[in-house]
Amino acid sequence: MTLKLLVLSSLTLLTNAHMAAFHKAMYCFNGTAAGQVNYNNDDPVSPLWMLKKSDYWFHHFNQCDEFPPAPGDFLELPAGSSFTVEVAANRGVTSLSFNGKFATEWGDGGNHPEDYSVTNLGGAPLSSSGCIGNPNMHTQNQSMAAGTAFAISYQSDISKVTMDNLAVFTVRYNTPWKRVTSYDVPKDMPACPADGCTCAWVWIPNGCGEPNIYMQGFKCMVTGATSTTPIATPKPPVWCEEDQSTCTQGAKQILIWNQAEGNNIAVNGTDQSGYSKSPAYNSKCGFQDGAQNDIFGTTSSAAAAPAAIASSPSSVVSTSSSAASSSSPAVTSPSPPASSPSPPASSLSPPASSLSPPAYSPSPPAYSPSPPASSSPPASSPVTSSSAANSTSPAPSCKIHTSTVFITSTVQPPVVASTPTSSDRTSSQSANNLVATAAPSTSSTSSTNSGTCRKRMVHKPVRRRFLFK
Repeated sequence: MTLKLLVLSSLTLLTNAHMAAFHKAMYCFNGTAAGQVNYNNDDPVSPLWMLKKSDYWFHHFNQCDEFPPAPGDFLELPAGSSFTVEVAANRGVTSLSFNGKFATEWGDGGNHPEDYSVTNLGGAPLSSSGCIGNPNMHTQNQSMAAGTAFAISYQSDISKVTMDNLAVFTVRYNTPWKRVTSYDVPKDMPACPADGCTCAWVWIPNGCGEPNIYMQGFKCMVTGATSTTPIATPKPPVWCEEDQSTCTQGAKQILIWNQAEGNNIAVNGTDQSGYSKSPAYNSKCGFQDGAQNDIFGTTSSAAAAPAAIASSPSSVVSTSSSAASSSSPAVTSPSPPASSPSPPASSLSPPASSLSPPAYSPSPPAYSPSPPASSSPPASSPVTSSSAANSTSPAPSCKIHTSTVFITSTVQPPVVASTPTSSDRTSSQSANNLVATAAPSTSSTSSTNSGTCRKRMVHKPVRRRFLFK
């Protein structure tokens, strides 16, 4: 059987596609069409913005959580070591489809410079927000990638996973970046139940478009466990960039932000680099790079979760720009180092009232220094390493406020029906009554009182076809 690629330009077709972590133990590994295997599956990559909890929780809005992995397929988490997943825009450009024929070092199946950045694109186009577009990692270079994380619940049944039993256990700074990505596991992780644990891959981009979040599910299993100390009840993270002594200490919840309900963090103003604050899995919210070794407790004695923060999503903003440049991979900027540890905790206890941060300014700079050399393994099938910490260079002090139109790619083989994309969504102009509504137009902006713009985001399907003969 000969496999021919009918559409050769993956760089063009996967522009604006988003990212997910791919592994055979993920939910909706084969897509969301019952009885079909979609080797070009991109169902898990859709971003989550202004959704009800019943929809964003484990990516339920497109029923991803209703398609568990095959029995016996687990994401193995070796205590004290590391595990590997493939972060990509589509299963078709991973080692998990077509025998890895279209997999490269990068998550779009393309080839890019080692020091890939908005100033060294190697022929790839910029995204409409002035950031790297292929793949759409919501960043200008590696040093500015916001960070991704895995969380674990010791519930085998995904329907029993809650914010109170799902704790972040590993973080990888400066990701998403290359396709093969490794995460470190705390050495004291206790064993899972016989039917396994439930894990989640999570990510909040730092600008470069709509201020959304990502969450997808996995069946996981801790291996080589020697400890029986349970993970403590996780507490909400807080923004603590300015004063690390105020960071939440110990086990932390995943970040829920800019959703219609269930938000557990709200931010206002700008960060130390001058950009609008964006919660992230890095030191700005008290997460250390690598294994989170402070999450254990003899009892579930952590503070009870506070009332959900009312929705107050930020709109996507376009307009002003300013730029600065530097050629050093170890970028210097007003931001504190991303590797700051998490000092003593301060629990988050907001009232159950609407918190309304000002309009969001993703502020992707039109410049970027050369990123630090990636620590990701080669483009071959992933291999597990004992340590995979990426560079923790702080973000440079450059910015541009731009807008973007997000397009979720759907790359479909001939025998598989096209994967539906989520409806276009926008928000009302009321800061205290922001709800998701349909946006039939392709793209429009309107001035607000603050002089910013709110942009309706459009998801347009694009296709990359593979022909079997």
